[in-house]
Amino acid sequence: MLAILAALRNRGIRARPAKSGPDYIDPGYHAAASGEPCINLDAWAMPAERIRELATGDGVLMVEGAMGLFDGAPPEGRGSTADLAEILGLPVVLIADTSRQSQSVAALYEGFANHRKSVKLAGIILNRVASPGHEKALRRALAAVGAQVMGAVPSAESLALGSRHLGLRQARERTDLRGFLEQAAATAERSIDIDALLAAAAVPVRGGAHPAPAGIPPPGQRIAVAEDAAFTFTYPHLLLNWRAAGAEVGFFSPLADEFPDPGADIVILPGGYPELHAGRLAAATRFHAAMANAAAVYGECGGYMVMGDGMVDAGGARHRMLGLLRLETSFEKRRLHIGYRKLTALRGPFPGDFTGHEFHYTTTLASEGTPLFAVRTAEGSELPAAGLCNGRSAGSFVHLIDRDCPAS
Repeated sequence: MLAILAALRNRGIRARPAKSGPDYIDPGYHAAASGEPCINLDAWAMPAERIRELATGDGVLMVEGAMGLFDGAPPEGRGSTADLAEILGLPVVLIADTSRQSQSVAALYEGFANHRKSVKLAGIILNRVASPGHEKALRRALAAVGAQVMGAVPSAESLALGSRHLGLRQARERTDLRGFLEQAAATAERSIDIDALLAAAAVPVRGGAHPAPAGIPPPGQRIAVAEDAAFTFTYPHLLLNWRAAGAEVGFFSPLADEFPDPGADIVILPGGYPELHAGRLAAATRFHAAMANAAAVYGECGGYMVMGDGMVDAGGARHRMLGLLRLETSFEKRRLHIGYRKLTALRGPFPGDFTGHEFHYTTTLASEGTPLFAVRTAEGSELPAAGLCNGRSAGSFVHLIDRDCPAS
Protein backbone atom coordinates (compact mmCIF):
# COMPACT_ATOMS: atom_id res chain seq x y z
CA MET A 1 0.00 0.00 0.00
CA LEU A 2 2.73 2.46 0.97
CA ALA A 3 4.84 1.61 -2.06
CA ILE A 4 1.93 2.20 -4.44
CA LEU A 5 0.86 5.43 -2.73
CA ALA A 6 4.40 6.80 -2.82
CA ALA A 7 4.82 5.79 -6.47
CA LEU A 8 1.58 7.54 -7.46
CA ARG A 9 2.65 10.66 -5.59
CA ASN A 10 5.96 10.66 -7.46
CA ARG A 11 4.01 10.46 -10.71
CA GLY A 12 1.96 13.49 -9.71
CA ILE A 13 -1.22 11.44 -9.36
CA ARG A 14 -3.46 12.30 -6.43
CA ALA A 15 -4.33 9.20 -4.42
CA ARG A 16 -6.71 9.39 -1.47
CA PRO A 17 -5.84 6.65 1.05
CA ALA A 18 -8.32 4.94 3.33
CA LYS A 19 -8.08 2.13 5.84
CA SER A 20 -10.72 -0.53 6.40
CA GLY A 21 -11.76 -0.85 10.02
CA PRO A 22 -10.40 0.55 13.28
CA ASP A 23 -6.75 1.52 12.93
CA TYR A 24 -4.74 4.58 13.91
CA ILE A 25 -1.19 3.61 12.97
CA ASP A 26 -1.47 2.56 9.31
CA PRO A 27 -3.25 5.83 8.38
CA GLY A 28 -0.23 7.79 9.61
CA TYR A 29 1.96 5.96 7.11
CA HIS A 30 -0.65 6.35 4.37
CA ALA A 31 -0.77 10.11 4.89
CA ALA A 32 3.02 10.36 4.80
CA ALA A 33 3.23 8.31 1.59
CA SER A 34 0.41 10.06 -0.28
CA GLY A 35 0.51 13.59 1.12
CA GLU A 36 -3.23 13.26 1.73
CA PRO A 37 -5.16 12.62 4.97
CA CYS A 38 -6.22 9.00 5.46
CA ILE A 39 -9.82 8.26 6.44
CA ASN A 40 -11.02 5.14 8.26
CA LEU A 41 -13.96 3.42 6.56
CA ASP A 42 -15.57 0.91 8.91
CA ALA A 43 -18.25 -1.37 7.50
CA TRP A 44 -19.19 -2.61 10.98
CA ALA A 45 -19.23 0.65 12.89
CA MET A 46 -20.49 3.07 10.21
CA PRO A 47 -23.71 3.11 8.19
CA ALA A 48 -23.29 2.71 4.44
CA GLU A 49 -24.28 6.32 3.80
CA ARG A 50 -21.48 7.59 6.05
CA ILE A 51 -18.95 5.37 4.30
CA ARG A 52 -19.98 6.64 0.86
CA GLU A 53 -19.90 10.22 2.09
CA LEU A 54 -16.36 9.87 3.49
CA ALA A 55 -15.14 8.00 0.40
CA THR A 56 -16.43 10.53 -2.14
CA GLY A 57 -13.86 12.96 -3.49
CA ASP A 58 -11.32 13.78 -6.17
CA GLY A 59 -8.41 11.52 -7.05
CA VAL A 60 -7.89 7.78 -6.91
CA LEU A 61 -9.37 6.15 -3.82
CA MET A 62 -7.15 3.36 -2.48
CA VAL A 63 -8.36 1.36 0.50
CA GLU A 64 -6.11 -0.95 2.48
CA GLY A 65 -7.97 -3.92 3.90
CA ALA A 66 -7.63 -5.45 7.35
CA MET A 67 -6.81 -9.11 7.99
CA GLY A 68 -8.21 -11.36 5.23
CA LEU A 69 -10.74 -10.21 2.67
CA PHE A 70 -13.72 -11.83 4.41
CA ASP A 71 -12.63 -11.45 8.04
CA GLY A 72 -14.89 -9.29 10.19
CA ALA A 73 -16.59 -9.14 13.55
CA PRO A 74 -18.10 -12.28 15.07
CA PRO A 75 -20.24 -14.21 14.63
CA GLU A 76 -20.67 -13.95 10.82
CA GLY A 77 -17.75 -11.68 9.88
CA ARG A 78 -19.71 -8.47 9.40
CA GLY A 79 -17.62 -5.37 8.63
CA SER A 80 -15.02 -7.16 6.50
CA THR A 81 -13.03 -5.59 3.69
CA ALA A 82 -15.35 -7.48 1.31
CA ASP A 83 -18.36 -5.73 2.87
CA LEU A 84 -16.65 -2.39 2.36
CA ALA A 85 -15.88 -3.21 -1.28
CA GLU A 86 -19.55 -4.05 -1.85
CA ILE A 87 -20.76 -0.84 -0.23
CA LEU A 88 -18.45 1.27 -2.41
CA GLY A 89 -18.69 -0.84 -5.54
CA LEU A 90 -14.90 -1.15 -5.72
CA PRO A 91 -12.83 -3.98 -7.20
CA VAL A 92 -10.39 -5.87 -5.00
CA VAL A 93 -6.72 -6.59 -5.66
CA LEU A 94 -5.39 -9.50 -3.59
CA ILE A 95 -1.93 -9.21 -2.04
CA ALA A 96 -0.63 -12.75 -1.62
CA ASP A 97 2.34 -13.69 0.56
CA THR A 98 3.92 -16.27 -1.73
CA SER A 99 7.01 -16.95 0.36
CA ARG A 100 5.83 -20.48 1.21
CA GLN A 101 3.79 -21.48 -1.82
CA SER A 102 4.01 -21.93 -5.55
CA GLN A 103 1.26 -23.52 -7.70
CA SER A 104 -1.13 -23.46 -4.74
CA VAL A 105 -1.54 -19.73 -5.32
CA ALA A 106 -4.00 -20.59 -8.11
CA ALA A 107 -6.28 -22.43 -5.67
CA LEU A 108 -6.02 -19.51 -3.28
CA TYR A 109 -7.06 -17.08 -6.00
CA GLU A 110 -9.96 -19.24 -7.17
CA GLY A 111 -11.20 -19.61 -3.61
CA PHE A 112 -11.29 -15.86 -3.06
CA ALA A 113 -12.78 -15.22 -6.51
CA ASN A 114 -15.64 -17.69 -6.01
CA HIS A 115 -16.37 -17.31 -2.30
CA ARG A 116 -18.70 -14.34 -2.81
CA LYS A 117 -19.65 -13.55 -6.38
CA SER A 118 -20.72 -10.00 -5.50
CA VAL A 119 -17.09 -9.14 -4.67
CA LYS A 120 -15.12 -8.53 -7.87
CA LEU A 121 -11.44 -9.44 -7.96
CA ALA A 122 -9.50 -7.25 -10.38
CA GLY A 123 -6.24 -9.15 -9.98
CA ILE A 124 -3.46 -10.21 -7.66
CA ILE A 125 -0.07 -8.88 -6.59
CA LEU A 126 2.49 -11.49 -5.62
CA ASN A 127 4.45 -10.50 -2.54
CA ARG A 128 7.72 -11.85 -1.11
CA VAL A 129 8.67 -13.64 -4.32
CA ALA A 130 11.87 -15.62 -3.79
CA SER A 131 13.42 -15.70 -7.28
CA PRO A 132 12.73 -15.27 -11.01
CA GLY A 133 12.02 -19.02 -11.21
CA HIS A 134 9.54 -18.75 -8.34
CA GLU A 135 7.80 -15.85 -10.07
CA LYS A 136 7.57 -17.80 -13.33
CA ALA A 137 5.91 -20.76 -11.59
CA LEU A 138 3.43 -18.48 -9.82
CA ARG A 139 2.49 -16.63 -13.00
CA ARG A 140 2.03 -19.87 -14.95
CA ALA A 141 -0.33 -21.29 -12.31
CA LEU A 142 -2.38 -18.09 -12.16
CA ALA A 143 -2.60 -17.79 -15.94
CA ALA A 144 -4.31 -21.19 -15.99
CA VAL A 145 -7.19 -19.84 -13.88
CA GLY A 146 -7.46 -16.52 -15.72
CA ALA A 147 -6.08 -14.31 -12.96
CA GLN A 148 -4.49 -10.97 -13.86
CA VAL A 149 -1.12 -10.67 -12.14
CA MET A 150 -0.54 -6.99 -11.39
CA GLY A 151 2.90 -7.34 -9.93
CA ALA A 152 5.52 -9.55 -8.33
CA VAL A 153 7.40 -7.96 -5.42
CA PRO A 154 10.63 -9.66 -4.33
CA SER A 155 11.42 -10.32 -0.69
CA ALA A 156 13.22 -7.34 0.86
CA GLU A 157 13.97 -7.14 4.57
CA SER A 158 14.72 -3.43 4.15
CA LEU A 159 11.00 -2.86 3.45
CA ALA A 160 9.87 -4.50 6.70
CA LEU A 161 8.27 -2.27 9.34
CA GLY A 162 8.99 -2.86 13.02
CA SER A 163 6.11 -3.64 15.41
CA ARG A 164 5.37 -3.44 19.11
CA HIS A 165 2.40 -4.12 21.41
CA LEU A 166 -0.26 -2.12 19.48
CA GLY A 167 1.04 -2.72 15.97
CA LEU A 168 3.61 -0.97 13.81
CA ARG A 169 5.87 1.71 15.19
CA GLN A 170 4.37 5.06 14.32
CA ALA A 171 5.38 6.90 11.17
CA ARG A 172 6.31 9.95 13.23
CA GLU A 173 8.95 7.91 15.05
CA ARG A 174 10.91 7.00 11.91
CA THR A 175 13.70 9.45 11.18
CA ASP A 176 14.32 7.60 7.91
CA LEU A 177 10.69 7.69 6.75
CA ARG A 178 11.22 9.71 3.58
CA GLY A 179 14.07 7.45 2.45
CA PHE A 180 12.03 4.37 3.29
CA LEU A 181 9.09 5.62 1.22
CA GLU A 182 11.32 6.46 -1.73
CA GLN A 183 12.77 2.96 -1.63
CA ALA A 184 9.23 1.53 -1.48
CA ALA A 185 8.13 3.71 -4.43
CA ALA A 186 11.09 2.55 -6.50
CA THR A 187 10.21 -1.06 -5.69
CA ALA A 188 6.62 -0.47 -6.79
CA GLU A 189 7.73 1.05 -10.09
CA ARG A 190 9.98 -1.94 -10.80
CA SER A 191 7.69 -4.68 -9.57
CA ILE A 192 4.05 -3.57 -9.90
CA ASP A 193 2.00 -2.71 -12.98
CA ILE A 194 0.86 0.70 -11.75
CA ASP A 195 -1.05 1.38 -14.98
CA ALA A 196 -3.08 -1.81 -14.54
CA LEU A 197 -3.91 -0.78 -10.99
CA LEU A 198 -5.04 2.65 -12.15
CA ALA A 199 -7.22 1.07 -14.83
CA ALA A 200 -8.87 -1.14 -12.21
CA ALA A 201 -9.34 1.88 -9.93
CA ALA A 202 -11.22 3.88 -12.57
CA VAL A 203 -14.49 3.38 -10.71
CA PRO A 204 -16.13 6.57 -9.44
CA VAL A 205 -17.25 6.51 -5.82
CA ARG A 206 -20.45 8.46 -5.44
CA GLY A 207 -22.42 9.49 -2.41
CA GLY A 208 -25.51 7.52 -1.54
CA ALA A 209 -29.04 8.37 -2.60
CA HIS A 210 -29.80 9.37 0.97
CA PRO A 211 -27.85 11.84 3.10
CA ALA A 212 -25.59 10.33 5.72
CA PRO A 213 -27.02 10.34 9.25
CA ALA A 214 -25.50 12.83 11.65
CA GLY A 215 -22.24 11.60 13.14
CA ILE A 216 -21.02 12.08 16.69
CA PRO A 217 -21.84 15.69 17.57
CA PRO A 218 -19.10 17.98 18.87
CA PRO A 219 -18.89 17.94 22.67
CA GLY A 220 -18.42 21.71 22.73
CA GLN A 221 -17.97 24.79 20.56
CA ARG A 222 -14.23 25.06 21.27
CA ILE A 223 -12.43 21.73 21.55
CA ALA A 224 -8.76 21.27 22.53
CA VAL A 225 -7.22 17.94 21.46
CA ALA A 226 -3.93 16.58 22.80
CA GLU A 227 -1.64 15.63 19.93
CA ASP A 228 1.94 14.34 20.14
CA ALA A 229 3.81 11.03 20.34
CA ALA A 230 1.87 10.05 23.48
CA PHE A 231 -1.57 11.04 22.15
CA THR A 232 -1.95 10.03 18.52
CA PHE A 233 -5.13 7.97 18.20
CA THR A 234 -7.65 10.49 16.87
CA TYR A 235 -9.98 9.62 14.00
CA PRO A 236 -9.90 12.28 11.24
CA HIS A 237 -13.57 11.73 10.43
CA LEU A 238 -14.59 12.82 13.94
CA LEU A 239 -12.66 16.08 13.62
CA LEU A 240 -14.18 16.61 10.15
CA ASN A 241 -17.66 16.07 11.59
CA TRP A 242 -17.06 18.49 14.43
CA ARG A 243 -15.66 21.21 12.19
CA ALA A 244 -18.51 20.72 9.72
CA ALA A 245 -20.90 21.26 12.63
CA GLY A 246 -19.21 24.62 13.35
CA ALA A 247 -16.91 23.63 16.21
CA GLU A 248 -13.39 25.04 16.57
CA VAL A 249 -10.73 22.34 17.04
CA GLY A 250 -7.22 23.16 18.25
CA PHE A 251 -4.26 21.04 19.35
CA PHE A 252 -1.63 21.08 22.10
CA SER A 253 1.22 18.82 23.24
CA PRO A 254 1.26 17.50 26.82
CA LEU A 255 4.75 16.06 26.23
CA ALA A 256 5.96 19.60 25.50
CA ASP A 257 4.22 20.67 28.74
CA GLU A 258 1.85 22.85 26.76
CA PHE A 259 -1.55 23.82 28.06
CA PRO A 260 -4.73 23.77 25.99
CA ASP A 261 -6.77 26.79 24.95
CA PRO A 262 -7.97 28.26 28.28
CA GLY A 263 -11.30 29.05 26.63
CA ALA A 264 -11.91 25.49 25.45
CA ASP A 265 -15.25 24.00 26.40
CA ILE A 266 -13.65 20.56 26.62
CA VAL A 267 -10.21 18.98 26.42
CA ILE A 268 -9.89 15.63 24.62
CA LEU A 269 -7.07 13.27 25.59
CA PRO A 270 -6.97 10.58 22.86
CA GLY A 271 -5.34 7.20 23.05
CA GLY A 272 -1.76 6.56 22.05
CA TYR A 273 1.35 5.54 23.94
CA PRO A 274 1.37 7.42 27.24
CA GLU A 275 2.89 4.36 28.94
CA LEU A 276 6.08 4.95 26.93
CA HIS A 277 6.25 8.58 28.11
CA ALA A 278 4.84 8.28 31.63
CA GLY A 279 7.82 9.99 33.28
CA ARG A 280 7.62 13.06 31.04
CA LEU A 281 3.86 13.29 31.48
CA ALA A 282 4.22 13.08 35.27
CA ALA A 283 6.76 15.93 35.15
CA ALA A 284 4.65 18.18 32.89
CA THR A 285 3.59 20.60 35.62
CA ARG A 286 1.87 23.19 33.39
CA PHE A 287 -0.13 20.41 31.73
CA HIS A 288 -1.23 19.08 35.14
CA ALA A 289 -2.28 22.55 36.33
CA ALA A 290 -4.23 23.26 33.14
CA MET A 291 -6.10 19.96 33.36
CA ALA A 292 -7.07 20.63 36.96
CA ASN A 293 -8.71 23.89 35.84
CA ALA A 294 -10.20 22.72 32.52
CA ALA A 295 -13.91 23.21 31.96
CA ALA A 296 -14.28 19.52 31.01
CA VAL A 297 -11.94 16.66 30.14
CA TYR A 298 -12.64 13.48 28.19
CA GLY A 299 -10.13 10.67 27.69
CA GLU A 300 -10.01 7.52 25.57
CA CYS A 301 -7.80 4.51 26.27
CA GLY A 302 -4.34 6.01 26.89
CA GLY A 303 -5.91 9.39 27.60
CA TYR A 304 -8.20 7.71 30.13
CA MET A 305 -5.16 6.19 31.84
CA VAL A 306 -3.53 9.62 32.09
CA MET A 307 -6.67 11.00 33.75
CA GLY A 308 -6.25 8.53 36.62
CA ASP A 309 -4.29 8.85 39.84
CA GLY A 310 -1.36 6.77 38.71
CA MET A 311 0.09 4.57 35.98
CA VAL A 312 2.59 1.73 36.36
CA ASP A 313 4.95 1.43 33.39
CA ALA A 314 6.40 -1.75 31.88
CA GLY A 315 9.31 -1.64 34.32
CA GLY A 316 7.04 -1.55 37.37
CA ALA A 317 7.56 2.12 38.24
CA ARG A 318 4.46 4.09 39.25
CA HIS A 319 4.01 7.60 37.83
CA ARG A 320 1.63 10.23 39.15
CA MET A 321 -1.03 11.14 36.60
CA LEU A 322 -3.67 13.89 36.54
CA GLY A 323 -5.84 12.61 39.41
CA LEU A 324 -9.09 13.55 37.68
CA LEU A 325 -10.46 10.01 38.07
CA ARG A 326 -10.01 7.41 40.80
CA LEU A 327 -8.13 5.06 38.53
CA GLU A 328 -4.88 3.10 38.78
CA THR A 329 -3.60 1.26 35.71
CA SER A 330 -0.61 -0.96 34.99
CA PHE A 331 1.27 -1.72 31.81
CA GLU A 332 3.56 -4.06 33.75
CA LYS A 333 0.77 -6.63 34.10
CA ARG A 334 -0.50 -6.99 30.55
CA ARG A 335 -3.78 -8.47 29.40
CA LEU A 336 -5.18 -8.05 25.89
CA HIS A 337 -8.62 -6.43 25.53
CA ILE A 338 -9.87 -6.27 21.94
CA GLY A 339 -13.13 -6.09 20.03
CA TYR A 340 -15.91 -3.95 18.65
CA ARG A 341 -18.30 -2.44 21.18
CA LYS A 342 -21.87 -1.10 21.22
CA LEU A 343 -22.13 1.71 23.76
CA THR A 344 -24.92 3.55 25.52
CA ALA A 345 -23.83 6.64 27.42
CA LEU A 346 -25.02 6.70 31.01
CA ARG A 347 -23.67 10.23 31.44
CA GLY A 348 -20.75 12.34 30.18
CA PRO A 349 -20.15 14.67 27.21
CA PHE A 350 -21.39 12.25 24.50
CA PRO A 351 -25.05 11.36 25.10
CA GLY A 352 -26.65 8.61 23.05
CA ASP A 353 -25.71 5.27 21.49
CA PHE A 354 -22.40 4.67 19.73
CA THR A 355 -20.20 2.13 18.01
CA GLY A 356 -16.62 1.82 19.15
CA HIS A 357 -13.74 -0.53 19.67
CA GLU A 358 -11.31 -1.55 22.38
CA PHE A 359 -7.67 -2.56 21.88
CA HIS A 360 -5.22 -2.34 24.75
CA TYR A 361 -3.01 -4.42 27.02
CA THR A 362 -3.45 -2.43 30.21
CA THR A 363 -4.58 -3.93 33.50
CA THR A 364 -6.84 -1.90 35.79
CA LEU A 365 -5.50 -2.09 39.34
CA ALA A 366 -8.17 0.07 40.94
CA SER A 367 -11.27 1.85 39.66
CA GLU A 368 -13.78 3.72 41.77
CA GLY A 369 -16.62 5.96 40.71
CA THR A 370 -19.63 6.30 38.46
CA PRO A 371 -19.52 4.29 35.21
CA LEU A 372 -19.69 6.09 31.86
CA PHE A 373 -21.03 3.56 29.32
CA ALA A 374 -23.21 0.48 29.22
CA VAL A 375 -21.44 -1.92 26.86
CA ARG A 376 -22.25 -4.84 24.56
CA THR A 377 -20.02 -6.89 22.30
CA ALA A 378 -20.40 -7.13 18.53
CA GLU A 379 -22.46 -10.27 19.14
CA GLY A 380 -24.78 -8.42 21.53
CA SER A 381 -23.53 -9.90 24.80
CA GLU A 382 -23.51 -7.54 27.76
CA LEU A 383 -20.18 -6.57 29.26
CA PRO A 384 -19.49 -4.78 32.54
CA ALA A 385 -20.03 -1.02 32.38
CA ALA A 386 -17.03 0.86 31.01
CA GLY A 387 -15.22 3.99 32.08
CA LEU A 388 -15.63 6.50 34.86
CA CYS A 389 -17.26 9.89 35.29
CA ASN A 390 -16.30 12.37 38.00
CA GLY A 391 -18.03 15.71 37.61
CA ARG A 392 -16.91 17.11 34.25
CA SER A 393 -14.12 14.55 33.87
CA ALA A 394 -14.96 11.34 32.01
CA GLY A 395 -13.28 8.61 30.02
CA SER A 396 -13.00 4.94 29.18
CA PHE A 397 -10.80 2.45 27.36
CA VAL A 398 -13.23 2.39 24.41
CA HIS A 399 -12.59 4.46 21.26
CA LEU A 400 -15.75 5.99 19.80
CA ILE A 401 -16.20 5.54 16.03
CA ASP A 402 -19.70 6.67 15.10
CA ARG A 403 -23.29 6.97 16.21
CA ASP A 404 -25.02 3.61 16.45
CA CYS A 405 -27.71 3.83 13.78
CA PRO A 406 -30.43 1.16 13.57
CA ALA A 407 -29.60 0.51 9.90
CA SER A 408 -25.84 0.15 10.52
